[in-house]
Amino acid sequence: MSRHDTGQRVVAEATGLHLATALYTGKSKKPREGALRQRSSRRKLWVGWREWVSLPELGIQSVKAKVDTGALTSALHAVHIHRYREGGVEQVAFDVHPVQRDAHQTVHCRAKVLDERLVSSSTGHREQRIVIRTPLVVGDQLWPVELTLTNRATMGFRMLLGRRAMGRHLVVNPAASYLAGVPLAEP
Repeated sequence: MSRHDTGQRVVAEATGLHLATALYTGKSKKPREGALRQRSSRRKLWVGWREWVSLPELGIQSVKAKVDTGALTSALHAVHIHRYREGGVEQVAFDVHPVQRDAHQTVHCRAKVLDERLVSSSTGHREQRIVIRTPLVVGDQLWPVELTLTNRATMGFRMLLGRRAMGRHLVVNPAASYLAGVPLAEP
């Protein structure tokens, strides 16, 4: 089946994302051995300009991301951002509303602070942002990415996937959407 066939391929890959996300169980939040394909020397994954992705360690089963080759860094919509120190380690607690225009669905997240960076938006606005590192699932592939936390309530997508996160993992077809599949609802 070619990359442009969307019927059965989307269903098959959507099942892969759903399965990959569902395999994160228990307190360790690590996948069962062999469940997800770690990105390594495998061929690059084809994606469209927008994709459904998962951030399993943050408890986010699916969020619509804009795949933006014009952006260097990746950003995740976050509100109520609270930085704190636990056991000598900088941590951050924040809330994510993974569904656009739905403030009622909230995922409470915690992560280790990796860095703090000055980021310029596409409009030229500069903002100091907290940076975290977390595994990203696209299709049946898994790799760690750095995400900046910012309020994206007025933006069209709750997540922006930039060039650093795409790296050697993805090839983007700007004329297509959801090539990696659409996540299925929980039974």
